[in-house]
Amino acid sequence: MAQIIVLPHVELCPDGAAFEAKSGESICQNLLDNDIDMDHACDQVCACTTCHVIVREGYKSLNPADDKEDDLLDKAWGLEPLSRLSCQAIVGSTDLVVEIPKYSINMAKEGHR
Repeated sequence: MAQIIVLPHVELCPDGAAFEAKSGESICQNLLDNDIDMDHACDQVCACTTCHVIVREGYKSLNPADDKEDDLLDKAWGLEPLSRLSCQAIVGSTDLVVEIPKYSINMAKEGHR
């Protein structure tokens, strides 16, 4: 079983977190199941960028991003080469280290969180 380590995020996970992940489920769903209030405005259907994460370790173990995800990621705040939409990145058997960017597009536009 894979473990997800979440790096500290000032608002969502100030102390960071580590938990056993459910293989076959998205990073987003795993975060939500472990009480990390990951933004997911489109209800995890790959229609926004609010669940953007940076996969610091284990990136290559994830399913490949499709064209739709890649197009949406171009609009994400803080885009990096290891960025994924967490609703589309399916956990396998490899441990992951995930960073949640400081801002999402919703946080920047609506000024909330």
